Amino acid sequence: GTKEKNPRRLSVTQTPAARRRREAKGEEGMGRPYAVKGKKKRKLEGGEASRAPPVDAEAVDEEVKENEEVMEGEAAAEEAFAEEVGEGIPIVPRPVDSKRRPGAIFVLERACLEVGKVGKGMQILNSDDHANYLRKQNRNPADYRPDIIHQALLAIFDSPLTKAGRLQAVYVRTEKGVLFEIKPHVRMPRTFKRFCGLMSQLLQKLSITAVGKREKLLNVIKNPVTQYLPVGVRKIGLSYSAEKAVNLFDYVAKSNDDEPLVFVVGAMAHGKVDKEYSDDYIQISGYPLSAACCLNRICSALEQKWNIQ
Repeated sequence: GTKEKNPRRLSVTQTPAARRRREAKGEEGMGRPYAVKGKKKRKLEGGEASRAPPVDAEAVDEEVKENEEVMEGEAAAEEAFAEEVGEGIPIVPRPVDSKRRPGAIFVLERACLEVGKVGKGMQILNSDDHANYLRKQNRNPADYRPDIIHQALLAIFDSPLTKAGRLQAVYVRTEKGVLFEIKPHVRMPRTFKRFCGLMSQLLQKLSITAVGKREKLLNVIKNPVTQYLPVGVRKIGLSYSAEKAVNLFDYVAKSNDDEPLVFVVGAMAHGKVDKEYSDDYIQISGYPLSAACCLNRICSALEQKWNIQ
């Protein structure tokens, strides 16, 4: 018969003799103990953690605190300026033309001035500070450029033409159709932030008075602008897309000295002004010009015509 195997019989490698041979050769410790495996696991976990950037809770708290302080500082500055504007804005000595000669009138169309509630207060929206706010409302931030009208107004009020008393009036109409008048002897804010604060107050209160007086220096008025212009005055619209190209200095020199001139200039980022009420629609350069550059050219041409140094 066949010989049955003993289930308790040890294999060749498990016999005491085989174990002694392995101990003699130093092979018994070749199996890795559990402690070593645990150490390697902890080392790997430590390596993965080291690759992730460390998060400093204190630095995060400091950054949040700084942002809150900046926002509180801006809100406080806006409130302080609102109180200052509420008391009135300063004026420059009013230039008087002794001969009472006709002057220049400027109409700035499509100005990017819109008030929005950002945070706690109302602000003039602009593409730099309110880009995320505008995108959330599905608006294009590139269309919100109040700096254009600021530069345009500085170009007018800083000119020798204005200082000589030959500026009659300035009218501004916003993209939303709000029309307001600016008196020639206003001292326009030099910095952009103060200008935005002034425009925000104007669009909310509808008028700004002089310091210590009741005279309205900036005043929101009813449309259309033509009802405030002198009867029979010549209205000149300027646009790069106009078909009639002229030399501005020659064009102005040929105009009548006995009647004022009205110049209609766009103060927007893109587009052109409508020629609905313009008597003449001209192009003064072969290149698109900014509103401030265009107004500087007009003032220079008028100063040359009227011999203002």
